[in-house]
Amino acid sequence: MDEAGPEKDQVPGDRDRPGPEGLLEVGYVAKPHGLRGDVVVALSTNRVERVAPGSVLVTRDGTELTVARSSAHKGRFIVQFESVDGIDAASALEDPDALWVHDLVGADVVDVSGEVLGRVESVQANPASDLLVLSGGGLIPLRFVVDHEPGVRVVVDAPDGILDLG
Repeated sequence: MDEAGPEKDQVPGDRDRPGPEGLLEVGYVAKPHGLRGDVVVALSTNRVERVAPGSVLVTRDGTELTVARSSAHKGRFIVQFESVDGIDAASALEDPDALWVHDLVGADVVDVSGEVLGRVESVQANPASDLLVLSGGGLIPLRFVVDHEPGVRVVVDAPDGILDLG
């Protein structure tokens, strides 16, 4: 989910994931909430005004959604978009690329060349990017995840030497 408007630069706290041209990702729809069309939005930015009523967000397919109302809920936001009515419409907004902690823990981590880097022991919250905590103590920011098979494998495209830090 990206924010519409003239802003084209990366905003501190926003994720570095490609979206529609000229837009930056500010969050994703994690799941529907209730039966009336509300959704749970997980922000990937520290700028909560992105989901303020009247904000216009754009989906990856270019659909514009205007926030009718939103409220903080357990570290995320419950959002009602003006044009989303009912659970079926809300379900259609879910992000299939979302990463869930329970899908990552226990998975093997490999780089894009297939080299095994370790196994995910946990996911550590971090303001810049949550971190995969690997067996052996290595840390890899989630922003480097390029593919995953839930509970089995996580593929990362991380800079050389990232596991040598610390």
